[in-house]
Amino acid sequence: MTSSAVRLLTRSPYWPVLTHPRLRRILPGIGVSALGGGMSSLAISWLAIELAPPEHRALWVGAAITANTLPAALGALTLGRLLDGRRGAQLAGWDAGLRFMTLLLVPVLHALGHLGIETFVMILAVSSLLGAWGKAGRYTMLSEMLDKEQRLAGNALVNLMLEISTVFGPLLAALVIERGGPVPVIGLVALSWGILAASYRFAVPDERQQAAARTGVSRAHGLRVVAQEPRLLGLILLSFGFFFFFGPASVALPLHVVDGLGASSSTLAGYYTAFGVGAVLGALLTAYLKRFPLVAATSVSVVAFGGALAVVGSGVPVVVSWVAFGLCGLFWGPFPSTTTVLFQDLTPPEHLPQVLAARGAAMSVATPLGAMLGAPLALLLGPQAVLLASGVCLALLGLVLLAVRPGERSPVDADVTTNVSEA
Repeated sequence: MTSSAVRLLTRSPYWPVLTHPRLRRILPGIGVSALGGGMSSLAISWLAIELAPPEHRALWVGAAITANTLPAALGALTLGRLLDGRRGAQLAGWDAGLRFMTLLLVPVLHALGHLGIETFVMILAVSSLLGAWGKAGRYTMLSEMLDKEQRLAGNALVNLMLEISTVFGPLLAALVIERGGPVPVIGLVALSWGILAASYRFAVPDERQQAAARTGVSRAHGLRVVAQEPRLLGLILLSFGFFFFFGPASVALPLHVVDGLGASSSTLAGYYTAFGVGAVLGALLTAYLKRFPLVAATSVSVVAFGGALAVVGSGVPVVVSWVAFGLCGLFWGPFPSTTTVLFQDLTPPEHLPQVLAARGAAMSVATPLGAMLGAPLALLLGPQAVLLASGVCLALLGLVLLAVRPGERSPVDADVTTNVSEA
């Protein structure tokens, strides 16, 4: 690395996060798990296509995508009594451990000749049960470890690794699928979750005594906190609408590649990789957005995302649609980090895991609802039309929310206050 590159890195907002004495021990595990997540985006859809009867392929792809997300909402709503008061790293570690143990069953059952589409969907459902709590734990851990002015960079760095995985994960998954099928990919995904679980277990000091002092918070308190802060509620509605309208597109895209284009898994990997390249660039730029009104910025990104997705569904050549899907990734890149910073800054620290779990529950419901609509819509209208309709709806959603957006100040520069009452 040249001296100029070193100076650029050390002066960037990411340097304090990269050199944090505790966080730097966890980042490698997050990176490995992120790569596994990037591989799973292709492997889950492809394995569902292989296992499902041809006449019901669309329905089972939708069911697999739904099972990989929706149970997280159930876990957020029903496991609060057990998980309230846990530290962020413990919540994230339990989620990673559950995913490791359950996803490892896929290659085992396949080797025994007992893996059917119903069993596969059931395994996905169980593996995602702690998903909302795992994400809440990850960003709670960042909030616990980092100073307020470092949170945007910390969130962005973690999300940058997640987005980088969408570039290399699908490419690696496609290589494995073409040589051995999607089942070995699921096995590698399980292994990546096991590495992450070990990272949380051994890289983070034991804080059980601190966790015990935080028990007793109502599992419904997260929703009450959100309801009492208009900006948090607005962010929930914005994010819910985004994932709901993108849900049909997530089902339609692999069907469009297989049935509409008659293409292979490599073509589908090209879409995911293009999205990942754009998302990496967007995530990389996120840390420099702290002086912009972040609520308005997220609304604008939804408008732009919808417009680019509409291009994907407009019948343009594959190469052009790859570029358009890459632009979708660019406008998606800052979205997770900026919205998470708003939640971290507007929420009392003692209630942050519950609030983030409530947000995760809402997001976990939104995508499956959209995905469940995606299968019948794809059968009725065709996958390409579903992609176009999803893009138009997202653009309209962004325009509406841009017109009625909450306050314009930056959550990092302003002294954010909250009137949330204690439960």
